[in-house]
Amino acid sequence: METTGGRTSIFLLLLMQATLASGVAEVKPSSNPVLVGQTLVLAVSPATAVTSGTWSLGTTAILNWLGSQAAVFPSYTGRASVDTATNALTLRSITLADAGVYTVKSTDPALTASITITVLEAISNVELKTNDTVFVEFRDSAVFTCSAKGSSPSFLWMNGSSVVNAGNWVQIGAGDSNLTILNMTRYDQGPLTCNVSNAVSSEISQSLNLTIYYGPDHMELRGNGQNISDFLLGSDLNVSCSAQSNPRAQLQWAFQGDRLNTTGPDLKLYSVSEKDSGLYSCLAYNTVTQLYSNITKYINIASGSEQRGVTVWLLPFLSMSAFLSMFSGKSYAN
Repeated sequence: METTGGRTSIFLLLLMQATLASGVAEVKPSSNPVLVGQTLVLAVSPATAVTSGTWSLGTTAILNWLGSQAAVFPSYTGRASVDTATNALTLRSITLADAGVYTVKSTDPALTASITITVLEAISNVELKTNDTVFVEFRDSAVFTCSAKGSSPSFLWMNGSSVVNAGNWVQIGAGDSNLTILNMTRYDQGPLTCNVSNAVSSEISQSLNLTIYYGPDHMELRGNGQNISDFLLGSDLNVSCSAQSNPRAQLQWAFQGDRLNTTGPDLKLYSVSEKDSGLYSCLAYNTVTQLYSNITKYINIASGSEQRGVTVWLLPFLSMSAFLSMFSGKSYAN
């Protein structure tokens, strides 16, 4: 008497045979794309043994088998093998020539399944080159070229941790392998890197640090470290001047439009009196960019009850004529 379990087993066997007979099968790769040098396994689903079969790449036969015996064609000797119990093909030491359509066929029972395999060479030897590494802000442009070995490379440019995108002053071309920055700024100093990748690997170039000469600009003038203008009679006063500049700006001091013998970032005054009230100016000069910039501030020396502010917007007009006479014909930074 046939049991329920027996009926189920027979049903599943008949279903599997019907599936194979109808050719409904698929090939599942161990990876796709495949990296050159790796081992590729092509499994057939459902994994059911067949009496005989053939694996081929395009029109080139790789191997065939009958029962448990397999015959590998000469061009694949030592690299190809088949698991006759599951129909799975193993192909070792993959090369670029191994890309293409793989097909497994059997006539007992009827079975046909195919898959397209892509083979890629790993990205390597990434190299970043430039026309120069020293630039003057808003004056010079830079051209960077990234090269690499490997299949289907994609290029991504990085400035520090920020992605460099094409824009008004940035041009990316030649399949994204070339980067041109027009009118370099201090924010383009890097480190600049080129990240190259494909579907199976990636590599980053050496970092490139650039020297950008800029300024002087963004000047500040402070009294005793504070942004104030009123100071007490008899106190000591240190007027400090700063500017954003590379290389460091040369600083020259002036009082009421007259050049002082003091240079450098600090002007020190001791036991100040009312005659020390007036316009204090600091002139900055960058020896590389050959640009000048200046800042002027009115400082008031008085007793506590007499301290007062000076209208700031008047200061440029009060000092302009004096500076023009001292530094006529010079170029100024914005």
